[in-house]
Amino acid sequence: MSKSLFDLNGKVALVTGATHGLGMAMAMGLGEAGAVIVINDRKSDDNIAAAIDQYKSRGITAHGYRFDITDEPGVEAAVARIEKEVGPIDILVNNAGIIKRVPLLEMPTEDFEEVIRIDLTGAFVMSKPVVKSMIERGGGKVINICSMMSELGRDSVGAYAAAKGGLKMLTRNMATEWAKHNVQVNGIGPGYFATSQTAPIRVDGHPFNDFIIQRTPAGRWGEPSDLAGTAVFLSSRASDFVTGQVVYVDGGILATIGKPANE
Repeated sequence: MSKSLFDLNGKVALVTGATHGLGMAMAMGLGEAGAVIVINDRKSDDNIAAAIDQYKSRGITAHGYRFDITDEPGVEAAVARIEKEVGPIDILVNNAGIIKRVPLLEMPTEDFEEVIRIDLTGAFVMSKPVVKSMIERGGGKVINICSMMSELGRDSVGAYAAAKGGLKMLTRNMATEWAKHNVQVNGIGPGYFATSQTAPIRVDGHPFNDFIIQRTPAGRWGEPSDLAGTAVFLSSRASDFVTGQVVYVDGGILATIGKPANE
């Protein structure tokens, strides 16, 4: 198989929320495949600058812009500026999101709505101006970062699960409407990953760490770099007839009911 199927040289990839964590890992993968990377942050120019330094240290061309993905006029202005200063956006990864771990009966409605606005509505707002431009140029790739909570429930993450379940269905509807324009829209659903946020619970003997190791057929937490290949595939010519799918990168969790704890 030709390596050119996965070659992203000459492509511009906008990855929202990629100043750190899994977003940065996916953006690094796209950059190492040849794409020029564009990232954003809604609050901090310092966060953007620090992230750009990390990309450049890996030999990746990267640009950063400060805007809020839920601010429609701001998004439209940012997309116009990016396409003028960097180039047309060939790949959009809707990664930015938040989670609020509060039981539903205790969660203020405004907090629930904030999670929905950022994790679900933000992907809709971000995609519209980018995809309009893609359609004018004859095609493009959109990747929505879903979650295992697009399929499963769990205590205290009801708002996040509602948003990510909605994002799965938004992905399918985007794919349905835009396939005729050669725009492929897919999702990635990460499992449990080793990040700075999970570090406090990823220690031997911690109940949640033991639960994840036991529950995951692969027997380990994911490494952020485990997401890079899926992101490259869904951004490249190799996925030109793949649309409306969610690829779960979870070490097999969703494939099994699990096993007894004493096995």
